[in-house]
Amino acid sequence: MELADANDHLESMSRAFVKESDAVEALPERPVSPHPNYVTARGLELIENALARAQAEYAAAQAAADRDALAASGRELHYWQQRRASAQLMAPPPDTASVHFGSTVTIERDDGRRQSWRIVGEDEADPSAGTLSYVSPVARSLAGRKVGDIVQAGNSDAEIVAIE
Repeated sequence: MELADANDHLESMSRAFVKESDAVEALPERPVSPHPNYVTARGLELIENALARAQAEYAAAQAAADRDALAASGRELHYWQQRRASAQLMAPPPDTASVHFGSTVTIERDDGRRQSWRIVGEDEADPSAGTLSYVSPVARSLAGRKVGDIVQAGNSDAEIVAIE
């Protein structure tokens, strides 16, 4: 091995054992929905709980001087601060004559299967738990409808059989 090659080899080996930078790469911001942040009372509570968790995780990361955790928890903290600041608490539905934000709607499909969902804000939505975001296609097809109306629910039609 020539001397120049040996020096290059030693230089690259020494760099392998030294941090090139203590800087932590910034994480991209979590995307925030362009839709109004309508929330139910429960949805607002969920946002406030997530914000409190994010604040605690950020404080713990600061105390531990953990740069990676600080970046991740800072990202979450910023997201939940934005969601809390933009939250618009919606009053309970004014009636059960038609579907509104906050309504619980039961549909019956052609095969006799019944499904119920509550129309809620984006952060509270969990279709498997019976809540749909008000901006989802199914929720939009239900909005303003009445018992007996036929709506598009996924790939098929369904009849609204109850509104609570």
